[in-house]
Order: sequence, then structure tokens, then C-alpha cells
Amino acid sequence: MKKTTLAIALIAAASFSTTAIAQEKKINPWKQCGIGAMVFDDNPTAAALSNIIWDLGTTAVSSNVSSQDSCEGAEATVGIFIKQNFDAVVEQVSQGEGDHLNAMLDILAVEGDARITAISNVRANTADAMANDSLTAEGLYNIVLENI
Repeated sequence: MKKTTLAIALIAAASFSTTAIAQEKKINPWKQCGIGAMVFDDNPTAAALSNIIWDLGTTAVSSNVSSQDSCEGAEATVGIFIKQNFDAVVEQVSQGEGDHLNAMLDILAVEGDARITAISNVRANTADAMANDSLTAEGLYNIVLENI
């Protein structure tokens, strides 16, 4: 109950719809949302580069107006969550526990043994990215989605 309440509170505080969590689209908000996706709708790489150049991807991960149809679902919600809480999420991923880590997995509806495996794999891959000094919010987002 505490984890669910915390996840809902964090989602509401970030001003995005809890109904979007029920969607099951596989999207990358850096590539499929924001100004970059509007300009380069058929080129995800150019869209991501445009979003990052424009405002470090902030508009893309918080976009709910400019590309409403493609910026829905748990994956987009978790992208926004990671971007807005990056430092806390990274710290808790490295520790293997914490409210932000639990909220992130709650958003993605990861439960039971899958949750334990996901945490282990995300920790290992995040540690590798940190060792290479290449961890970004988008990188962590990709690591999380690849390991759930």
C-alpha cells in the first residue's frame, strides 16, 4: 500500500495522468515525443538529437501537449519520472532499494520474481554505464526497459 501511495503521489506531483499508466505502447520519449518528434516524425535519431539540442530533452519527456498520441503509457511515464528524479533513481538503483526505485517499478507494473531480476540486471547495467562515465537519463531509461 505504501509503495502504491508513493507512486501515485510522485506521479501526481509530476503532473501527468495516471490513466496513461494503463497504456502498453513501447515508446522512447526522447525519440517519439516533443518538438523533435513533431519535426522529424519519420527519423527517431534526428528527433532525439533535436530534443536534446533544444532543451536537453526536457520538453520531450514532459510533452503531453505537443505529441499527445505518442507520449502515453507506462514507458513514457517512467521516462518522465527518471528525467525528473534522475539523481535519486540512480542512487537507489545502485543501492538496490528505495522509494524512487520502487515507484519506477510500480509504474511499469513489475512484480514478484520479475522485480528482483529486474533490479539485479538494472543495477549491473547501470554500474557498467557509470564506469564508462556514460550514464544519462535516456541511457537509464533504456537500461530499465531492456531489463523488465
